Amino acid sequence: MTFRPYVPFVALALMVSLPALGSAQAWDPPRLADGQPDINGMWNNVGSSHVPLELPEELAGKTLTEAERLELFTARSDRAKAQTWEGHDASQGVGAYANYWFDWFWEEPVAGQAPALVVDPPDGQVPNMTELARDSVRYYQDHLHDEAANMEAGDRCLSRGVFGMMMPTAYNNGKLFVQSEGHIVIHSEMIHNARIIPIDAGPHPHSNVTQWEGAPRGHWEGNTLIVESTNFKAVGNLRAPGARAPQHESRRMVERFTFADENTLNYSLTVVDPETYAEPWTVAFPYKRDNNYQQFEYACHEGNWAVPNSLSGERALEGAGQ
Repeated sequence: MTFRPYVPFVALALMVSLPALGSAQAWDPPRLADGQPDINGMWNNVGSSHVPLELPEELAGKTLTEAERLELFTARSDRAKAQTWEGHDASQGVGAYANYWFDWFWEEPVAGQAPALVVDPPDGQVPNMTELARDSVRYYQDHLHDEAANMEAGDRCLSRGVFGMMMPTAYNNGKLFVQSEGHIVIHSEMIHNARIIPIDAGPHPHSNVTQWEGAPRGHWEGNTLIVESTNFKAVGNLRAPGARAPQHESRRMVERFTFADENTLNYSLTVVDPETYAEPWTVAFPYKRDNNYQQFEYACHEGNWAVPNSLSGERALEGAGQ
């Protein structure tokens, strides 16, 4: 992939021409007493779990009809649902859950507005990682179980990061939005992360104040909530679409939530992290209102033996001279 020049953050915040965002402003949502659109409720992106992250190479440069997109997603869904667990002897790892644990197993694919979650760059591919980021990934692969701090932050029940919270995932895709005057809280069932987003709150904190999911600042432009996040905590091993990746303090993210109709929020997320990715990139997909969805306790540490077992297993190998 060729390197594209750095795009200023302000310019990214103004991007509105992405195919999956839409520009529908005809439906006017109900409003709170302060005049802001009412985004309260349960929203779910499970319908996008059938959409591939990246555009298949054979589709690059092609415009797919709705029927062709549905055929692509249905074939992908059928392949996933046909996979069966054949026991530990036939596995390269310890195994995972049966298919019925996954949200996508119970969902039928819909055509969607784009053939891949990545809508920019135009080739539909996640940009290459920088050499610095690739070195970091290799380090954590080689030293993953040297200490708990090297393990992926979500496995440690600390944070899945903004990507891990907002992107479609295996299960627990419902997001509870709680809105009051001056704030919006997005509560994710996974690890029970809660992003508290101040609205019209002025500038971001000083750069020496960093957080796992950054410091967000939101504002409304018509029926679109725009959330700009900076002040990210430097994390060496964090979930990212398609792979683990480092998160640097220079990272900036712009999210847009646009009301398309009463039950649809068109969502996009643009990431600018020049120390991790060779260029900015954007994913986009819809959230659907899902008031029947219930969030249950996600006791991430309860019975989670992944960290102590992994570390003790590595110590055992070291003691055996391996």
